[in-house]
Amino acid sequence: MDEAPGLSDQYRTASPWPVFIALGIPISELGLLFDLFPLSVGGLVLFGGSIAGILRESGYVKSTMKSLVVLSAIMFAFGGWLVFTDVALATRGYAVIVAGFLLLVGGGVFELFVRDQRPTI
Repeated sequence: MDEAPGLSDQYRTASPWPVFIALGIPISELGLLFDLFPLSVGGLVLFGGSIAGILRESGYVKSTMKSLVVLSAIMFAFGGWLVFTDVALATRGYAVIVAGFLLLVGGGVFELFVRDQRPTI
């Protein structure tokens, strides 16, 4: 009797990134709802970092840093747009800008100090 019928060793294990992507935005919105700015920023960093991770894992990008730079630029633009267009959304805009900055810094630190990007199993 086979423990895992229909599965073979050629298939990779499931990716953890979709769970973190699904949790990033609600965590950020909870931070905005309860006026907890660090929680908002943390949720957006979790969301952006997970997107960069899933892009790297699936092979769409070769460098995690390049994807984080693009995601940071998108966050800077969107956050700036929120801050300058509507006063009611200014806190959300500042959270997006700070999260973009933290992603950029985190990606730089990752690129400088992590040499081997292959998973060890």
